[in-house]
Amino acid sequence: MKEKKIPNKFVRERKEKKITKTIVKQVQDSTQELDQEVEKVIKLERFSEGGKKPMKVRMRSQVAVEEIMTRKGKLADDTECKVIWIKRDMNMEEREEKVLRN
Repeated sequence: MKEKKIPNKFVRERKEKKITKTIVKQVQDSTQELDQEVEKVIKLERFSEGGKKPMKVRMRSQVAVEEIMTRKGKLADDTECKVIWIKRDMNMEEREEKVLRN
């Protein structure tokens, strides 16, 4: 996601969580409330103004994760969210396999 300069860490984290919940709402069905399952949002790289950094989203339940992963294709239909992609987190063994394949 593209970064904006927000010096206060608390405000920045709250805004990142709000953006994440908005994206999850776009993916979920109208009857679901998966945005309530967002537990924690973590930036994976250091801040650089205007840069794009990956974010890790921790969910409260595995069921919510599976639902989001099955419906992540809905983001491609939204013009604002075309640059956002959702990918499952890999464990250490899967990462090593990927490095070996490359």
